[in-house]
Amino acid sequence: MWVIDNLVVQTPGVAMLNENHALIFDFPEFKQDIVHLNHKDPAFEEQSKQYHLLDYEIRKLEVNGSPTDDEHMHQLKVQRANLKDVLFQMLQAHHK
Repeated sequence: MWVIDNLVVQTPGVAMLNENHALIFDFPEFKQDIVHLNHKDPAFEEQSKQYHLLDYEIRKLEVNGSPTDDEHMHQLKVQRANLKDVLFQMLQAHHK
């Protein structure tokens, strides 16, 4: 990974460890929607909590040298991606 003019450039094939995938960081254009839905929509709030707990677990494993097997880590990341897709769809629907 390099930093060029404050832009992080990832080396192909090299995973970025401990990267925070909080919804507000990944979808800054939906910041107000995220805050609103976390306070007003119990389904969004619950899925958002699950997403952030899963992201925290993945980052903790990465920082600790991934004390799990590759298949388990892959499953966790797939779960996170699936939750993120659901949350993104909810954000898009609310934003319209």
